[in-house]
Amino acid sequence: MKRLIIILITLYWLSVSGLADDPYLSRRKLMVDRHIAARGISDESVLKAMRKVPRHLMVSREFRSQAYADHPLPIGESQTISQPYVVALMTEALQLKPGDRVLEIGTGSGYQAAVLAEIVSEVYSIEIRKNLADSARKILTKLGYHNVEVKYGDGYYGWEAHAPFDAIIITAAANHIPPSLIKQLKDGGTLILPLGSTVYYQMLTLVTKKNEQITIRQMGSVRFVPMMGEVRKKK
Repeated sequence: MKRLIIILITLYWLSVSGLADDPYLSRRKLMVDRHIAARGISDESVLKAMRKVPRHLMVSREFRSQAYADHPLPIGESQTISQPYVVALMTEALQLKPGDRVLEIGTGSGYQAAVLAEIVSEVYSIEIRKNLADSARKILTKLGYHNVEVKYGDGYYGWEAHAPFDAIIITAAANHIPPSLIKQLKDGGTLILPLGSTVYYQMLTLVTKKNEQITIRQMGSVRFVPMMGEVRKKK
């Protein structure tokens, strides 16, 4: 009888904790504890989002066993899903608030958009590859992220219909900051991107706009796939 009670209590705990339905929950927690919080990320809204978003559903089945390792993974069309620590670092740097409206350039798998959607009220994401835009839209809808809108197109010119934005995140390497994105950023808003060579490494760069002036803070070396489209035609 005692053993039966223990089993029932264990099953109940698994049910309320989500582990019964999500066998990856413990892996996400370990990922956050070991690779994100341990490396200095302290914004609780970011940590909570990283513990919740199912990264394994945003990669192909062959890579699911690696979904919570701290490195990028291929998602097709020569693109990758970003390293979890870098996703957390970029998200925390924006100092997001619940009512914020955020623009993302480079939807990819939809992972970064989902993390943002856990924190803010509105996310607008642009993806230049139609297949990725369609698949990200599908998975985000399936997961219940109805506060994310995905558009197929070139993010260089932003999304003026929904501007201004409290924050903008560019998840691909650019050799300059698109002027249209600065224009669509609210006064007091922040923009983050990997800035520099699109072939080798970039500097993760945080841009703050205040009184029509921008200030720049460099946050360290990163390596992202290059931003495509109009950005490649301009210097």
